[in-house]
Amino acid sequence: MHPDVAAFLHADSNTWSYVASDPITRVAAIIDPALDFDAKSGRTGTSSAQALLDHVQQHALDVRWLLETHAHADHLSAGHWLKQQLPAATLAIGTGIRTVQATFRPLFNVDFAIDGSQFDRLFDDGDVFGLGSTSARVFAVPGHTPDSVAYLIGDALFTGDSLFLPDGGSARCDFPGGDAATLYRSIQRLFAELPADTRVFVCHDYGPGGRELRHATTLGEQQRGNIHLRAGIGEAEFVATRTARDATLPVPALLLPALQVNLRGGALPEAEDNGVRYLKIPLDQL
Repeated sequence: MHPDVAAFLHADSNTWSYVASDPITRVAAIIDPALDFDAKSGRTGTSSAQALLDHVQQHALDVRWLLETHAHADHLSAGHWLKQQLPAATLAIGTGIRTVQATFRPLFNVDFAIDGSQFDRLFDDGDVFGLGSTSARVFAVPGHTPDSVAYLIGDALFTGDSLFLPDGGSARCDFPGGDAATLYRSIQRLFAELPADTRVFVCHDYGPGGRELRHATTLGEQQRGNIHLRAGIGEAEFVATRTARDATLPVPALLLPALQVNLRGGALPEAEDNGVRYLKIPLDQL
């Protein structure tokens, strides 16, 4: 099955969000939605998420799934807000979220559940679900983070941060629980198990070399041309390249705000006794 896929760019974080829909039943999934957040003022907004809703309404789509590929470190998730607008939709992520929650809860010294209960569904590797008449499958793709998953919906593969476009390579692996060798094996599994004409939709693009931003490629193009993973590049070479590259990368600008929200399924912290919500910034810890 060839689902319809609409891509939406959250320009502030170079994040691609998607609406994937079954062309027969009009049942849809929203994948990796972003909440607007201005770090300078601490203001949140829903304009980007509203654009996804507008598309859904304009095309008379029935959203049954809100899918997160992992707990993002570069943008705040709009999953919780969309769940409020679409109460019949299931908010889902991989079971590895429990590991990520347990890893980061001590950093923020706050009390939130580390059992994944902020989500309606936790996916294991190999789980299948339906998008109307279109079959979908979950691939665990740890390496960037322990909770990273890819969603195969018909012939469309949503890889989260694990793969960028071929000239962008792969995701960093230096976050707690990340591992370059594990990411290499995760992606090689996708290459081995899926057809070369599988459409690949990435979560980020930064326009290497100044080219126009793009969001889609194919698995075959990744196998032939990905600068980190093309044919002939073995695990040891990948790990060396990835490790050297990661050593040069700064901490993501929104890592601390994003994790506090995304580990909660996109829910903002509860208001304190003065009616104001706060995000915590641990000092001298990273």
